[in-house]
Amino acid sequence: MAKHIKINKGLNIKLIGEAGQLIEVLPLPETFVLKPTDFKGLVPKLLIKEGDEVLTGTPLFYDNDNETIKFCSPVSGEVVQILRGEKRKILEVKILADKEIRFLKFDRAAPKDLTRETIIERLLNSGVWPFIRQRPYGIVANPADNPKSVFISAFDSNPLAPDLNFIMKDQDEDFQTGLDALQRLTEGKVHLNIKSGIDNPSVFADAKGVEVNQISGPHPAGNVGVQIHHIDPVNKGEVVWYVQPQDVLVIGRLFNKGKFDLSKTIAVTGSMVNAPKYYQTIAGASIKNIMADAGLKEGVSRIISGNILTGKQIDSEGYLNFYDSQITVIPEGDEPEFIGWLKPGLDKFSVSRAFFSWLMPGKKHDLDTNMHGEERPFVMTGQYEKVFPMDIYPVQLLKSILVEDLELMEKLGIYEVIEEDFALCEFVCTSKIESQHIVSKGLEMIRKEFG
Repeated sequence: MAKHIKINKGLNIKLIGEAGQLIEVLPLPETFVLKPTDFKGLVPKLLIKEGDEVLTGTPLFYDNDNETIKFCSPVSGEVVQILRGEKRKILEVKILADKEIRFLKFDRAAPKDLTRETIIERLLNSGVWPFIRQRPYGIVANPADNPKSVFISAFDSNPLAPDLNFIMKDQDEDFQTGLDALQRLTEGKVHLNIKSGIDNPSVFADAKGVEVNQISGPHPAGNVGVQIHHIDPVNKGEVVWYVQPQDVLVIGRLFNKGKFDLSKTIAVTGSMVNAPKYYQTIAGASIKNIMADAGLKEGVSRIISGNILTGKQIDSEGYLNFYDSQITVIPEGDEPEFIGWLKPGLDKFSVSRAFFSWLMPGKKHDLDTNMHGEERPFVMTGQYEKVFPMDIYPVQLLKSILVEDLELMEKLGIYEVIEEDFALCEFVCTSKIESQHIVSKGLEMIRKEFG
């Protein structure tokens, strides 16, 4: 039975620089990269070398822990660089793209006519499988598992997040085919979670064979982890898979067109962008031409692949991370502020009502990267609980990770969370504790011990 979930705890961060609803189509950039670092827990083994010619869908490396999971080239062209870090760790594989993209051909078929085993085999061989991730751990799903359910969050509640209703409009056929494939992967339900109280497009509202749940409330209502917690929570020994809406399209295009097509629409946002808008691109693309078209304002900027809470810093000639559908550009915040704490702060964002800006709840702010303080003793303040909408004690869980108490971590709900679930806790933290880093450390400990 479909559910209506109301999230009461959380925080909407309203920022300047929302993308206007215009999709720009630029010529494809010259280079693309596939970064093993985008995939948690992955130990890559190369299948190519520099100078090799590849087609779109050619395997570049595989997971050393599971050789069936392949990671394939997003475009056709030449492998021009394999960048390595310390201890020869593979950081990225760079492809010089062809002027006209060529694809490996895969068989087309209706998922409803295929067995579960055949669908999994096609997803693995084509390189589409890494788009399916799992809870616990937030890693690429293990194809040998049988998930109790599959989740798709049809809206993003992060600051300046792309409007998925706008992006996904009129793509009903590929989306439904992707849903048909996902339905064959679980004996449980496929949960499609939409934002309540708005006019959702037919691609979501009329989806067939899934349970459409309505979610309302502030961020992190759009986080799939929050939705899983309230609809079908993960206990020890259980697995839930999840997929992003645009990645469902990739699955659908594989079966409808026989192509490994990583086309996606991304939002370029933030107060330091002259013309925030949407761009049609491909996963792993260089953002150089996109940033040149969008234009940066004067001043020192920080460019983030993703949103301000969970994204990763890149430079203006960097590359879009594999799972991201957003680029955010904000002021660097490296200028000292004279007696900033004495000002009334009408232009500052405040959660604790330390500034008078709390009297203007609808105001959009221009936040920079300044932390406004250093790390302090980790004390109980009740701040985390106000923005953490799960039946979990967030501070106690973080402290159990710090003391490396695996049994206590399990009891406190480590299997239900990943880093993004603590992003708001980190944002509001008076002690400036890097909560996401701590959660990442805890998940890695648990995975190595029990995973």
